[in-house]
Amino acid sequence: MKIQKLFLTLLLACFGASLQAQEGSTMRLSLPEAQEFAVQHNYALQNASLDVQKAEAAKWQTLSSLLPQISSTFDYSNMLGYEMTMGGFHIAMNPYGTFAMTASVALSASQIMGTLMNDISLKMSDIKQKQTELSTRTSVKSVYTSILVMEDVVKLLDSSLNNMNTLLEATRKSVQAGAVEPIEVDKLSVQVATLRNSITSNRRSLKMLYSSLILQLGADANTQLVLTTPLDKVMNVDEVAKLTLGGFNIEDNYNYMLLQQNEDLAQKQVTNAWLQFTPSIRAYYQYNNKTYFGRDEGMNMTPPQMVGASVTLPIFQSGTRIAAIRQAKISQQETANTKRQTEDALQVEYSQDCYNLISAIESYQIQKENLAITKRVLDNTGSKYRTGYASNLEVTNASTDFITAQSNYVQAVMQVVTAQIALENLLGKNNQ
Repeated sequence: MKIQKLFLTLLLACFGASLQAQEGSTMRLSLPEAQEFAVQHNYALQNASLDVQKAEAAKWQTLSSLLPQISSTFDYSNMLGYEMTMGGFHIAMNPYGTFAMTASVALSASQIMGTLMNDISLKMSDIKQKQTELSTRTSVKSVYTSILVMEDVVKLLDSSLNNMNTLLEATRKSVQAGAVEPIEVDKLSVQVATLRNSITSNRRSLKMLYSSLILQLGADANTQLVLTTPLDKVMNVDEVAKLTLGGFNIEDNYNYMLLQQNEDLAQKQVTNAWLQFTPSIRAYYQYNNKTYFGRDEGMNMTPPQMVGASVTLPIFQSGTRIAAIRQAKISQQETANTKRQTEDALQVEYSQDCYNLISAIESYQIQKENLAITKRVLDNTGSKYRTGYASNLEVTNASTDFITAQSNYVQAVMQVVTAQIALENLLGKNNQ
């Protein structure tokens, strides 16, 4: 009996630990919390951060080439007893070792320009990281909102399905009493099946949306999510509409920022091409210590210390440098043209995005009201049907209208979110 009690206690403890583990895997997240979690754990954003670190490392790699370089060597030679003969004299070639250390520094205008160009690459990587962060927040907001909309729709459909089941049960009783034809039951059964199928389809979509959100967050696949921000707060159309009133500062657009850096880079590439005509300077100091290991000291002609300097001046390369300058200038002009074209395109895009957002808000308000109306019509028609003041056809039409209205409502919500995100991305604003 004691063993059985012990086994039961252990079993209950394990079961309790399992429940605690399941509870620990549940995450309650508001929209800002979900976005911040994704920023911290999303793999794409982590890679963008690594790109910044790579650019930083490349910058310091180029910078270090301007600093003194020190190297040392040690070698050992043994001629295995060989003696050199010179006019009857025998000179022993004793084993020897040589230690040498060289400190050198090389400097050219191209190296300095390369450092400046790497600095631009670092800035571009930083901009791309911010752009990826904005894209991550965008994706999270889109999926988060889709889940909230779908959950509301499922609740509405569940309510309507309960009402339709009540009508169907009442109709069956009326058939049994001989008050209505059996065909009325069949017609209502079709509507019930249609509603049930719509609910099942939406729940499958809801499950996929939750999986998609978990992927965007970078969370464990078995995590259970509870979304705490209500749809009304996310769909605050009055606040959303204010996005169209603040104007457009093109300097805040990430794509434009990248173009600016590209233009600066193209200008420095032209300068770097011209710098190929400039001389490069090299200076060095060398220390040598040669030691013989034999009985007799050998002839040592290696100076213990030496300094030197050189200047290399490019003179003629068959027009290669001139062609490189011309190519760099053409690339610079292409970048400038792209930048001007993008400036015009972004202004047009801003006007279009403002128009799309206003239109989407108007459509959302209409579809939201239409959904409420069709829900009231369906409930009212069901009440009339139970008292004999409405026909089966009217119930069918009301049910069909309601299903259509919920589909239009979902589309209208997503159009607002899509238009809002497009405008916020253009303005360089965080999607919270």
